[in-house]
Amino acid sequence: MIAVKKIGLFLFLILIKFSAVAQCALCKAVLESDDEATVALAEGINSGIIYLMFIPYILMGTVGYFIYRHYKKNNQTEEV
Repeated sequence: MIAVKKIGLFLFLILIKFSAVAQCALCKAVLESDDEATVALAEGINSGIIYLMFIPYILMGTVGYFIYRHYKKNNQTEEV
């Protein structure tokens, strides 16, 4: 039963339609224009990209730390 749920979730995630790709083309077109006002906009978008890039690494590091701490705690209780 669990395998059926996993397969269903996998298919749902694969078949879901994301419209974020279209937005990337619009951002690129705006940032490639030579206006003075787009310089601040470009810096803001670059900062946002860097911010979004670090979030998964912070989350994975946090989860990894808690897993490490859990295993270390279990090993200490088994040795005693």
